[in-house]
Amino acid sequence: MSTAVAKVIELTAASPKSIEDAVENGIRRADSTLDQVEGAWIQEIKCMVKNGKVAEWRVNMKVTFLLKE
Repeated sequence: MSTAVAKVIELTAASPKSIEDAVENGIRRADSTLDQVEGAWIQEIKCMVKNGKVAEWRVNMKVTFLLKE
């Protein structure tokens, strides 16, 4: 009988389009380098402002992935 063990990493991702796009960018990047990404906890949402308008959305997230047996 085996049990799953997960690891959590923290990362920041950004997008000029939307919060959702920033999250997708972070998940996509994590999934390209990690095996078995299971989920993410969005800890913080920020925006960068330029000339009175939102120029970029940023998210800080914790991504969970399973370790190999």
